[in-house]
Amino acid sequence: MRFRLPISTTLALIAALAAAPMGPALAQTPMRDAPTSFRPLAQQLLPAVVSVQVTTAPTARNATRPDAPDAPQAPPGSPFEEFFRDFLERNRPPGQGGPGQRPGQPSPQQRRGTSLGSGFIIDAAEKLVVTNNHVVEGGTEINVVLNDNTTLPAELVGTDPRTDIAVLRVKTDRQLTSVDFGNSDDAQVGDWVLAIGNPFGLASSVSAGIISARSRDIRQGLYDDFIQTDAAINRGNSGGPLFDMSGKVVGINTAIYSPSGGSIGIGFAIPSNLARGIVAQLRDGGRVRRGWLGVNIQQVTDEIADSLGLKGGSRGALVARAQEDGPAAKGGIRNGDVILRFNNQDVREMRTLPRIVAETRVGTEAPVVVWRDGKEETVNVTIAELPADQAEAQARGASPAQPRSQVVELPGLGLKVGPITPEARERFSLRPEQRGVLITDVDQGGSAAERDLRPGDVIVEVQQERVNTPQEVQTRIEALRRQNRATALLLIEGAQGQRFVPLRLREEGNQRRN
Repeated sequence: MRFRLPISTTLALIAALAAAPMGPALAQTPMRDAPTSFRPLAQQLLPAVVSVQVTTAPTARNATRPDAPDAPQAPPGSPFEEFFRDFLERNRPPGQGGPGQRPGQPSPQQRRGTSLGSGFIIDAAEKLVVTNNHVVEGGTEINVVLNDNTTLPAELVGTDPRTDIAVLRVKTDRQLTSVDFGNSDDAQVGDWVLAIGNPFGLASSVSAGIISARSRDIRQGLYDDFIQTDAAINRGNSGGPLFDMSGKVVGINTAIYSPSGGSIGIGFAIPSNLARGIVAQLRDGGRVRRGWLGVNIQQVTDEIADSLGLKGGSRGALVARAQEDGPAAKGGIRNGDVILRFNNQDVREMRTLPRIVAETRVGTEAPVVVWRDGKEETVNVTIAELPADQAEAQARGASPAQPRSQVVELPGLGLKVGPITPEARERFSLRPEQRGVLITDVDQGGSAAERDLRPGDVIVEVQQERVNTPQEVQTRIEALRRQNRATALLLIEGAQGQRFVPLRLREEGNQRRN
């Protein structure tokens, strides 16, 4: 006998089943409306963004700067080929250029003599402009071009190579438009951002995107804490601002990851909260005074944390050595302490400590929480100024001086590499603290030339391992070939900063870049 439920009961059961929990569900987060247009914001901000034009000595390091106005490779016969050729002809300084050069390409003299970057006016009353150090490095003459194409002379107020920030002062009596730094800590992954700058010499270009990641360490230095964005950033954007949707500067566009030399949607900006303090010191005194703790540190692994009884797993920075007569030793920090908090800021991993210390005002008495003998203790340390010799030691990873070695050829890559000698530093205007292996020669038919590597570039890492001698580069390349790897990932430092470059190890037929 078939039993039938009344229709009202059946509907009630269906509703109850539908409402019953079926397992954990993702919380629904309301989405903000995407902007229908960036036009109002762009119109508001464009007058504060400038092009920075730098004239350099013929022997300056800027001879290989990617921020020179190179033209993209356009298909032969296309309208773009003519457009970029005409643009470069209009912007070539008098007396430069000549026969035999490829259409749309600047002459060797132009590469050596000029470079282009971006910047933004941060103080209209004081006529101050912020840009990247690598944009103005080695410059003998600096001009700033406003949004209305007015060209104004500028002077260098101060630079900080370690964070790649420079401050200029424009010489003019006219009224300027400025923008303000925002709070980069409020800029989160997924937020809209706007980049404005001078890509390939094309002034006042606007691109939009989102924040892709935060706290990126691209191994440019001890103070890496970059914002990653997919807003298009290309050569010439260096030093330009990254804006949030309220029109505040949350970053300074500085570097890109690019196998080809153009934007692939991975750009890096210095956070405004780091830049603000650097800019303030440069405008006041022309140089940066960094805090110094006087410790050699290493990462806390799970094994180390377990052996020390440190609760919460691997965190903090393990003091391998408190330098004699340094601030840490004088304040009572000992070898074997794990620094968990510094000046009321958590030290979640080793690499955050140098940045926090460097940003601390010299003379500050900072509380330091350490893990010692199975418990937390607090000591007070008076922060000193980072000495010049300590700054150099930090930049080179506290490694001993390199022995001089001979130039080594890397077959198949089209490269010759050698040590960084005093003569090489002078020839390519390398920084005193620059470490790595110098590219001395590039075969125009090789893999290195395809990736736009040039003499004077420095190989910092091979496959994410530091290299200090030509022989180390050769050994690691040969090891990758024995592993049948198709490419080698090199970290290259040039005048524009650092970038990862994959070099092809295996030949794939006779390929040439058009």
